[in-house]
Amino acid sequence: MKTLDRRDFLKKSVLAGASLFTVPSFLSAIPNSNIELSQVLENTWESKSDTLLNNGLKITGTFLDEISHDIPHQNWGVREWERDFQYMKGMGIDTVILIRSGYRKFITYPSEYLLKKGCYMPSVDLVDMFLNLADKYDMIFYFGLYDSGRYWDTGELSWEVEDNKYVIDEVWKRYGKHHKSFGGWYISGEISRKTKGAINAFYTMGKQCKDVSGGLPTFISPWIDGKKAVMVNGGQLTKADVISVEEHEKEWNEIFDGIHEVIDACAFQDGHIDYDELDTFSTINKKLADKYGIQCWTNAETFDRDMPIRFLPIKFDKLRMKLEAAKRAGYDKAITFEFSHFMSPQSAYLQAGHLYDRYKEYFDIKPDSEIQWKTMDNTFVTLNKEKLSDVVVAIFEKSQEVYKVAENMVECLKEK
Repeated sequence: MKTLDRRDFLKKSVLAGASLFTVPSFLSAIPNSNIELSQVLENTWESKSDTLLNNGLKITGTFLDEISHDIPHQNWGVREWERDFQYMKGMGIDTVILIRSGYRKFITYPSEYLLKKGCYMPSVDLVDMFLNLADKYDMIFYFGLYDSGRYWDTGELSWEVEDNKYVIDEVWKRYGKHHKSFGGWYISGEISRKTKGAINAFYTMGKQCKDVSGGLPTFISPWIDGKKAVMVNGGQLTKADVISVEEHEKEWNEIFDGIHEVIDACAFQDGHIDYDELDTFSTINKKLADKYGIQCWTNAETFDRDMPIRFLPIKFDKLRMKLEAAKRAGYDKAITFEFSHFMSPQSAYLQAGHLYDRYKEYFDIKPDSEIQWKTMDNTFVTLNKEKLSDVVVAIFEKSQEVYKVAENMVECLKEK
C-alpha cells in the first residue's frame, strides 16, 4: 500500500477543496432561503430570450487613448495597465490600437523630432509600455500616427502629412524592429466624407507606413455624418443636416477608389447614426469595402452619444444592437473606442465594469479558470489550483516552523 507524506497529503487535500468550488452542489442553497442556487441561475438565464444572446460580432480590438483629449485621464501606471490587458484578454481582445501617438503638444513617447518642435516630454514611454504588454499577452499592436491638430483647425487633412513623415520612420526604427507585437499602423486622421486633402493624405501616409515596415497592414476609422455627428462642445445631441445613404455611398466610393492600394481596413465609427439606420449604412459600407478589397471593420463605440454628459459608458442594449447589425452585414472585425474607460472593471466609471459583465454574459464568455494574483512586489502571477495548493502548503509548513520555535521557547522558559 502506497502511503502519502505530509506534503503530498496537504496538496491533495487543498486540490480537493478547491475543486468543490466548481461543483454546483457545493453551493446548493442560499443561506436563509429555500431556493436552490441552481434554480436562481436557471431562472436568470430563462428571463433572457435566446434570440438576444450571442447574435452579435464579438469585440476583438480596442483603441488605447492615453492622450485623453476629451475624456478624463485615469493616471494609470504599468501595474494598472497590465491588469487592464488581462481584462481585455479575458473577453477575447487580441488587437490594441494606440489611437494617436500625440495630439498637439502632448505625446506618448520621447520623440526626438516632436520634442524639437516644442512638444512636451512625457513622463512615461507609453509606446514602449504598450508594446511590452502586447508582446507578453500575445496581442497585435497598431501604432497610431501623430495628430498636430492643424487638420481640426483648418479642415484640411494634408497638414498632417509632413510631421508624420518623420514620426513613421522614427517609430519603426525605435520600436517596430524590436517587438513581435508591432503588427500595423493606424492612420489617425478622422473624416466623415470627402474632406479636403483626405485622399492624398491617406495615400501618402499609408504608403510610407507600408514601405518602411515591409507591408504591415494599415487602417482608418472614419465616422458617418449622421444625425449625432455634432460638435463635442456643443449643446445639441442631434442635427438636421445629415448625409443621405446615397451621398455616403457616392463619396466613400470615391475615397476608397483613391486609397485602397495602401489602406487594408476601414472601421467606420457606429455612434453617429440612429439604431434603426445601422443595417442600411452597414450594408453599404460592407459592399464598398468588398468592392475595393478592403476589410470592413466596425468601431463599436462603448460610450453613449445619446447622453448630455460626455462621455459615459453606453447602455448594454445599445451596444448589443450595434454589434448585431455588424454581424448581419458580414463585417470582418469589431473594435471599440474604448475598453479602458468604458468597459474595464477598473475604470473610473463604475458602470464600465457592469458593461463588461453584461457583455460576457451575452456572449457566454466563462470566467477564466486561472486568476491573476498580485504579489508583494506588485507584479502579477497566474494562480491556478496547483499553484494555490503550493501556496497553502508553504503557508502551513511555515506556520509549523514558527510553532516549533514557539514550543522550544516555552520549554526553555520552563527549564529556567
